Amino acid sequence: MYKQAEFEDDSSSVGSVQLAEGVSATSTHIRYHTGTTLWKARTLLEKGLLVLAALLALVVFILGTLLSVTSKQVSLLRVQHVDGRGPGDLCLTLPCVMVASSILESLNQHVDPCHDFYEFSCGGWVKNNPIPYEKSIWGTFGKLEQQNQLVIKNVLERPESEFASDAERKAKHYYASCMDANDTIEALGARPMLELLKKVGGWNVSGKFDVSSWSLQSALHVLQNTYNMGGLFTWIVSADDRNSSRNIIQIDQGGLTLPARDNYLNKTMNKKILTAYLDYMTKVGVLLNGEENSTRKQMQDVIDFETELAKLTTPLEDRRDDEKNYHNMSISALQELAPFMNWRDYFNDAMRHRSKPRKVSEKETVVVYAPEYLHNISHLIKEYNSTDKGKIILNNYLVWQMVRSMTAYMSQAFRDAYKGLRKVLMGLEGGDEPWRYCVADTSSVIGFAVGAMFVKEVFVGNSKPMAEDMINEVRDAFKRNLKNLHWMDEETRKSAEKKADAISDMIGFPNYILDPTALDETYKYLIFKSDEYFENNVRANRYNFRMSLDMLDEPVNRTRWGMSPPTVNAYYAASKNQIVFPAGLLQSPFYDIRHPHSLNYGSMGVVMGHELTHAFDDQGREYDENGNLHKWWNNRTIEKFKERTDCMVNQYSKYDLNNKYINGKQTLGENIADNGGLKAAYHAYLKWQAEHEEEMRLPGLNFTHRQLFFLSFAQVWCSASTDETTDLQIEKDTHSPPRFRVVGPLSNFDEFSKEFKCPMGSYMNPKSKCEVW
Repeated sequence: MYKQAEFEDDSSSVGSVQLAEGVSATSTHIRYHTGTTLWKARTLLEKGLLVLAALLALVVFILGTLLSVTSKQVSLLRVQHVDGRGPGDLCLTLPCVMVASSILESLNQHVDPCHDFYEFSCGGWVKNNPIPYEKSIWGTFGKLEQQNQLVIKNVLERPESEFASDAERKAKHYYASCMDANDTIEALGARPMLELLKKVGGWNVSGKFDVSSWSLQSALHVLQNTYNMGGLFTWIVSADDRNSSRNIIQIDQGGLTLPARDNYLNKTMNKKILTAYLDYMTKVGVLLNGEENSTRKQMQDVIDFETELAKLTTPLEDRRDDEKNYHNMSISALQELAPFMNWRDYFNDAMRHRSKPRKVSEKETVVVYAPEYLHNISHLIKEYNSTDKGKIILNNYLVWQMVRSMTAYMSQAFRDAYKGLRKVLMGLEGGDEPWRYCVADTSSVIGFAVGAMFVKEVFVGNSKPMAEDMINEVRDAFKRNLKNLHWMDEETRKSAEKKADAISDMIGFPNYILDPTALDETYKYLIFKSDEYFENNVRANRYNFRMSLDMLDEPVNRTRWGMSPPTVNAYYAASKNQIVFPAGLLQSPFYDIRHPHSLNYGSMGVVMGHELTHAFDDQGREYDENGNLHKWWNNRTIEKFKERTDCMVNQYSKYDLNNKYINGKQTLGENIADNGGLKAAYHAYLKWQAEHEEEMRLPGLNFTHRQLFFLSFAQVWCSASTDETTDLQIEKDTHSPPRFRVVGPLSNFDEFSKEFKCPMGSYMNPKSKCEVW
């Protein structure tokens, strides 16, 4: 289960790096420029652009002072200003000057674009945007997210009387409880968790636990079904992959605390991480009345148990074939497969928490994605469950999953306990400023109420139809290219065209959030109080569990969003054959209706193409136009497809950062989407360009608009991160690091080399290229 009920489990996002950074701390910003003046540090081209901007300001001033001249003169001057044309067809509107300045400042013109286009496009950005103290990764996604957070903060701090719905007032109450102006959280200290430990049956670490009356079955009922906590495995209610019109219970492997499976298995390489993890666990246990030496020993036992779980899990790169992963079975078959508990009793206990409780029979079907894992942990649990010491370890592990997930809602001492582990995992001890943390947390808990506030505040209405037009143009370009793919047989090609046509899109926000009655109905069971931060999160967990269970007997809601409107991201949902672009992303630098089309197609157009291509990546291709998982490709075409994906796996597996190689298998789907999205968006732009007048040039930039397309694409991924976060991303993320999201697709794309005149055999124009779509 998940904290945010709206989360889509089968989605593929564009991937602003989503690595949790823990709890907040006061921000300290690092100054960058030292030892030189800003003017001396600029290039001649930058100086020229700044002079040009100053001249534009002077022109505007002169226009303002000429209001007393004749009406004919004023009219002519106004036409010239509105049109924005300067000498030589330069665009001198303020948006053009500002975006040209932004592009210029991001460049490193000392680098040959054919040698390293990422460094050429982003070297200046990295130099001028050092990673803030409170961040482990910093890029264009993060900067835009911070702008959105400021908008949300200003709205959340308005008087309640200004809100249109109770749901928005609930968001304000939750935000207030997080900000904790009255220091209630500090005054309570460990009390909220100690009271919760009593309710779940106690914890041996804190000294109050009776092993003689404990059973695994009862513990799972309380911890997972009553309080929606994790451990041993994961399960959700979501669309059935083979029948996407209905919801079904889905069960998968899970239960590890550290972010990567290898953190447990490669003990030599990850000694610092495991040591920091044990220190973190011990500090939290001591804060909850544990004796330090005993706590450390018991927590080491928990780590040892998690290590055994890690051994039984299948690596991410080996779980990319959804047809092989999918196993539909009855509850009775599941019981035979994994007899470590009574599954029928477990799900019947869960169903008590629905709005309308019901029973589960032995014939009820579920989908199991990791049957081997569930079978193997049955043997592991049987071994531990056979002795009192083993039972204590099992309970310590399960309760630890609850404790660690709730420490962020407790006093500073509990939040500080995480600093050491955060440092070794991500390279920083601090976190966001408190208000930023609380805005993000409020958005994750009651996202569509926050989204309603955000949309009413900033979303430009005409962005939605214009974005819709761009999606259709990118889709048409993708379909036109299908005819050029000689490895596809005709029958599969026609089916692929049908699927592309069937992809639905949702842009900006769901309409219901602007209807106070409908929004209130969504959150009617959710109760928040301004001075109960810990309890608010207990309620949120239980609410999300209830909402998920209520979906079980309902048809799949294809208009349900998996990301809230302020989110700076996008996704494709395979079971719905749907692409979604929240309002938070439809802003500069990704999308601005005042910018040249070359920039919008290069940034937002590629994002659209990326999500659309996910429908045809190594996983998405297994789902048909209705979102149903089955084989609809010709065998020979599948073989040809795999030959091409093998090329891409090998290509990306040769890229390395920090002496660690990218996992080409783990990142395959995102790499296919990056490559296909670039190609579709570029050809959509070429068609637009052929049908319209040539756009005005941007001032200070000696680039054609086709070159600007590629620059816009590359600069979306300008970013920097700590070494630790880069390592973690390589281990865990299904997306390649930003550098290779630029270098990889462009080095495969002949049109890029043509526009930048990159010689054959150069780094950006290798002789051997990979192409799937």
